[in-house]
Amino acid sequence: MDHEKKKCLIPFSWYRSTVIDRKKLLFLIKECLRRSRVVALLGPRQCGKTTMARELLSPESANYFDLEDPSSMVRLEQPMTALQDLKGLVVIDEVQRRPDLFPVLRVLADRKPLPARFLILGSASPDLLRQSSESLAGRLELICMSGFSLAEVGVKNQPRHWRRGGFPESFLAEQEEDSFVWRKNFIQTFLERDLPQWGISIPSLSLFRFWTILAHYHGQIWNAADPASALGVSQPTVRRYLDILSGVYMVRQLPPWHANLKKRQVKAPKIYLRDSGLLHQLLGIRSEKDLLTSPKFGASWEGYAIEEVLRTTAPDEAYFWATHNGAEIDLVLVKDGRMSGVECKNMDAPRLTPSMQIAMEDLQLDRITVLYPGKKRYALSDKIDVVPLLSLADGGLG
Repeated sequence: MDHEKKKCLIPFSWYRSTVIDRKKLLFLIKECLRRSRVVALLGPRQCGKTTMARELLSPESANYFDLEDPSSMVRLEQPMTALQDLKGLVVIDEVQRRPDLFPVLRVLADRKPLPARFLILGSASPDLLRQSSESLAGRLELICMSGFSLAEVGVKNQPRHWRRGGFPESFLAEQEEDSFVWRKNFIQTFLERDLPQWGISIPSLSLFRFWTILAHYHGQIWNAADPASALGVSQPTVRRYLDILSGVYMVRQLPPWHANLKKRQVKAPKIYLRDSGLLHQLLGIRSEKDLLTSPKFGASWEGYAIEEVLRTTAPDEAYFWATHNGAEIDLVLVKDGRMSGVECKNMDAPRLTPSMQIAMEDLQLDRITVLYPGKKRYALSDKIDVVPLLSLADGGLG
């Protein structure tokens, strides 16, 4: 084996010898399976869904179906026949390749007594797989999964986690260049193979160009006119592109909060690439030095912090808020009937700003948390605290 081939094997060997604790996620999946007849574990490709499923059921089991495996596809040619006699846990991986299975699962999930529970893994959202939400309404519990979180990788790995993102093979690669190349290959494979297999027929080059434009829009208010003009397509077309990338968990459209105020408020969503590593790849950021000198440094840190807040707090609803007069807050979180705000400030010592005071008063927030990269927690007022980003690794904003 020549030197180049040996080098290609290094990251995978190192990956297998490294363990990331995802026990909390595994416990959540088990709890959902205990109370629900069908559980959907949804998230982007290569984020570790299959690894989690194999903690619960061996891929050698007759109850395990991988829809990227031709033998599983053959076994499911007559899905009712293949599934109706199985007992215990049944896993169906990459379910977005067979949306016609959802009506069958509805029938099987309604049996009494219930001989089997189903864990389905998918790389597309229920909005993209509309049939799943219609067929399994009231029977399906959703778990949205992403790559490694800050809590999972640990505080000492936060700079690498931000730089490389949370996809396991990107984060765990031995060399920075290996991580960058993995992300490049992931994007290419995703556009050229995965999306067409799911029935999304958009030229890969067009979608790649659009995805790159979105990377430069990261952290900004969405405006379809500029991307449409750059690509030479209509605004409805770029809107469709945006919805597709959102539906496969690559992009987050953070909706605006509309308060009943006399102020003119922003009504378009903010755009973020969910994984910071993919953002950096599309921006050509290959190293820590590149990141520190990039004009998108602040926007990248903001998006990274927002994703970690949403993973940690699991709010019922999440928004941003902004007025045309300049008042804004990065996140408005609604959970258990209470509303709070989060500001993300990449600076040494954040101070109280007029925007924070306006948001607190106009939106009647219970509190505002200001996340920053420092190490000390301190108060700006009775209900506004400055909190280190690293505190998210310990379980939250409190």
